[in-house]
Amino acid sequence: MRKMKLASAFLMSTAIAPAAHADGHLQIVDEPLELTIHMHWPRAQGYNEEYPVELAAREMTGIHLIDATSGKNTTDHNEAINLLLATGDLPDIVGGHRIKDAVNQYGPEGAFVPLNDLIEEHAPHIKAFFDENPDIAQAISSWDGNMYYIPYLPDGKFGRAYFIRQDWLDALGLEQPQNVDEFYDVLVAFRDNDPNGNGLKDEIPLFQRQWEELIRYVTLWDGRSSGSDTYHDFMVVDGQLQHPYATEGYRDGMAHLAKWYAEGLIDPEIFTRGSSSRDYLLSENLGGVTHDWFASTSGYNASLEGTVEGFNFVPFLPPASVSGVRMEEHRRIPFKPDGWAISHTNENVIETIKYFDFFFTEEGRLLSNFGVEGDTWNMIDGQPVYTDEVLNGGIAVNTQMYEVGAQIQRGYWQDYRYEWQWTAEAAREGIELYDANDLLIDQFLGVAFNEDEQRVYDRNWTQIQTYMLERQQAWILGTGDIEADWDDYVAQLDRMGYNDVIEVMQAAYDRQYGN
Repeated sequence: MRKMKLASAFLMSTAIAPAAHADGHLQIVDEPLELTIHMHWPRAQGYNEEYPVELAAREMTGIHLIDATSGKNTTDHNEAINLLLATGDLPDIVGGHRIKDAVNQYGPEGAFVPLNDLIEEHAPHIKAFFDENPDIAQAISSWDGNMYYIPYLPDGKFGRAYFIRQDWLDALGLEQPQNVDEFYDVLVAFRDNDPNGNGLKDEIPLFQRQWEELIRYVTLWDGRSSGSDTYHDFMVVDGQLQHPYATEGYRDGMAHLAKWYAEGLIDPEIFTRGSSSRDYLLSENLGGVTHDWFASTSGYNASLEGTVEGFNFVPFLPPASVSGVRMEEHRRIPFKPDGWAISHTNENVIETIKYFDFFFTEEGRLLSNFGVEGDTWNMIDGQPVYTDEVLNGGIAVNTQMYEVGAQIQRGYWQDYRYEWQWTAEAAREGIELYDANDLLIDQFLGVAFNEDEQRVYDRNWTQIQTYMLERQQAWILGTGDIEADWDDYVAQLDRMGYNDVIEVMQAAYDRQYGN
């Protein structure tokens, strides 16, 4: 019964309000209007004018987006937007990956159009969203109080989870670990007791696709790895800004992770194996535990059925920390620094904000989440349902959506029903388990600097973070001792300007969130 209620809650929480526009009234202009766009994101360095979603949006609104992306020869979004800004000749719309910092820095200087009044007067659906979510409006605003971009707004609560080989536990007569000590014992058993049954000591007890996820395990010793769903981010503790990598919980957790690595409990290629590690280690029956996305990770039970005998990779509750705290540090952030903004060169700002608003209407939200109705999905009993070809075509659903221009990093409101459809039953059960145990923690939603604060941050933070990550990797690999090095490490952070950065972060946070 609870499972049915949870599934219904997901559908109800993401249900789209009835459109304010009747049929035929989504048209924004009488004659086709072309707007140029910079759209640089990890999967595509440019905007495809032939996306089926683009073609459908053109037909509905009369607005045509024309690709004008800078930096198509680089996958680095920072380099691409810097190239764009350096030209001084901005397209009508600037969108894509992690644009928030740039638009909030240069918006008050005149490079981007403030959106507050435009939303109030011409974007009723966006206005309704921000009226319901004033904390998001506050968090995305620049230091001058203006909004300069419409963000990509994720939906749903849970992202990553702890996964374990239940078939290995069963083979060894073990239970799922409930605390950090039991977790350690299970990893040792996976290393020593041949759970894959091949007679070789080849198991990799703990592995990760992203090495940064390894640092997440410091939470087992009451440390933190990030304050948001962005790796290495600042965090807020009782209203005070600090960085996780300058705290004693992090120190203690890193000392234990270094010990686990030295003992062969962690993938020896954790920093080099990369994104293919999950595919390889699971398909070769070598990997035991990971922390990864619910939907994609649970899918291996189906894909490896018949390939790895008895394969059963299931989510389990985070082991309790040394102080007894169960924590899932990762959660879906309520907004991303991705999205789109209107540049100062745009001569059609009203039409553009209406176009942005289109993607918050019923039709626009369905289009941006699921693709074109009748092509990739159909409305069944009031719910958008993917076709069998999409769900069972052998290609990841999100990949298929990217290819048609849905789920890309424009400013839109995601609909969790998109993901729920291809989330395996094991993951759905895991989400229910996590939901029942109140594991999520509040996130740091970022700050907007004024010019002086930005200067302090830019002058200091890059070198500080580089130093933090260099020491982090060295300690894991055993080329340093974090406990012996800690006082010198903290002193070096101070010399590099860590306290100056925290001071401007705190000032910006207090101004933005009213502490």
